Amino acid sequence: MKTDTLEINVAMQVSKSVHEVFEAIVNPEKMSNYFISESTGRMEENKNLIWKFPEFSFEVPVKVGKIKQDELISFHWENSGKNLLVEINLSPIGDNFTLVKISEKSMENNEAGLQWLSGNSFGWSNFLACLKAYLEFGINLRKGSFDFMEK
Repeated sequence: MKTDTLEINVAMQVSKSVHEVFEAIVNPEKMSNYFISESTGRMEENKNLIWKFPEFSFEVPVKVGKIKQDELISFHWENSGKNLLVEINLSPIGDNFTLVKISEKSMENNEAGLQWLSGNSFGWSNFLACLKAYLEFGINLRKGSFDFMEK
């Protein structure tokens, strides 16, 4: 089956409550322990932020969309000149587990789209692994992981 558009979908279970996971994503002080180096603010609806990453010299503008406490975090960012929607859905599993689902949409099914699909699928899977390691074990997996890349 051929489709005209591509979409990224990744998921992982984290052994923490939905509230702890939500806070680790929207709070820049916590997110800087596993993903970004800094943000111009907390993720709140309709807020424009700038994210910086420790291993890259560029800044990423983020336009926060809908936020539902302990349930949904959405934002738009740009890739290859396209405005892309990222949605992070949180679902409780029992008392102390959270299923984190991330989708990013969408790009055309062409060479540029396939490169985006490959790169950002890896990126979001890495985000989930780093989030899990930070929340469950206090480890920053990202630190030093991309030192081989040019700034």
